[in-house]
Amino acid sequence: MNRINNQFIDTGRLVTGVYDVDIGKPIENATVQITTADENGDPVVVEELVTDSSGKTPVIDLPAPPIEYSLSPGEPMPYSLYNIFVNVDGYHPVRVENAQILPNNTAIQQVKLRPAVNQFPEAQNIYIEPHTLYGVFPPKIPEEPVKPLPESLGFVVLPDPVVPEFIVVHEGVPTDTTARNLYIPFKDYIKNVASCEIYATWPVSAIRANVLAILSFTLNRVYTEWYRGKGFDFTITSSTAYDQAFVYQRNIYSEISVVVDDLFTTFITKPDIRQPLLTQYCDGVRSSCPNWLSQWGSKNLAEQGFNSVEILRHYYGQDIFLMQAQKVEGVPLSYPGTTLQMGSTGQPVRTIQEQLNTIANNYPAIKKMPVDGMYGESTRQAVETFQRIFNLPVTGIVDFATWYAISNIYVAVTKLAEFR
Repeated sequence: MNRINNQFIDTGRLVTGVYDVDIGKPIENATVQITTADENGDPVVVEELVTDSSGKTPVIDLPAPPIEYSLSPGEPMPYSLYNIFVNVDGYHPVRVENAQILPNNTAIQQVKLRPAVNQFPEAQNIYIEPHTLYGVFPPKIPEEPVKPLPESLGFVVLPDPVVPEFIVVHEGVPTDTTARNLYIPFKDYIKNVASCEIYATWPVSAIRANVLAILSFTLNRVYTEWYRGKGFDFTITSSTAYDQAFVYQRNIYSEISVVVDDLFTTFITKPDIRQPLLTQYCDGVRSSCPNWLSQWGSKNLAEQGFNSVEILRHYYGQDIFLMQAQKVEGVPLSYPGTTLQMGSTGQPVRTIQEQLNTIANNYPAIKKMPVDGMYGESTRQAVETFQRIFNLPVTGIVDFATWYAISNIYVAVTKLAEFR
């Protein structure tokens, strides 16, 4: 683990969630062991925890390097490393190696277990690669930011950009036929990439600018069917030379997660084009990329007081603007456009009540309520509990982010119920 004169300087936080294959079914009473390495490289148990009825461990504090290390390029490793071993009867155990703990941030580690099919289940190992701003990765191969759309070839079938339910991620370069194709929920993919590509310790306007660039890049791949048009059976790759970094089941950060939940239908575009802009970017230190976003440069602009749109226009041009996809696939109903809170009434409130009651079947910490279309105290408490479980700001108000989070978990729970 990263030590400064044998001492840790700052503190980060870690919470682990354990699920049966899918987040729709949490696993209670799983043992979660957190270990690190001592000065000789030998494992040392830091904490041993047990998951609650929502599949979550308590949030724990863990030592981390000084925050200054993540605010300047070329510094020592800015995060500390921990291993997480998850075990529960009836499932294959999972070992996560090198979970990255940043100072002053909460790392969220989700672990998905597979039911054991024999008496001696084998452990599944998940290895988290170094962060792209610290490790060595190939730079992005430049592409045109606006793709030709030859409709006569039939590749583009969507009249407007749509947020897909899943992204199919190819774990390697496009031509690597041995690499896996992974079906990843769209928001989970964006949170994973952002946690790979930037540090959650940066100013929020820099995080928002980078998340918007990641969203636009991804939605361009979706909209143009870039790889399927070339005969491949995936949406995007995990190669930084072709697309964006992605590490299967790596830990994400709550500060990044909140931003993605708020922005996940938003993309960058320009006048007179139908598609999200292919917003390429680089670190701006080891790689130079004129007319692309510089990750370290965006952090510096944020510290100078630039907001996220000003940062993006600095790199991609003054004519860019933000748009929202009008459709989110895989959800029962779109956001009604207004927040729901104490005193709200009507069908949107009834929808939230019905969905939370269904979710409560698998997450009993959420107390069921009457489905009466009236946003009262019991509804507020259920919303707060949901927000606490799923790492959202605990407000008791159903805003854009909470509406879609409830929708996503409701879909996961109901899909599981269909196969029982």
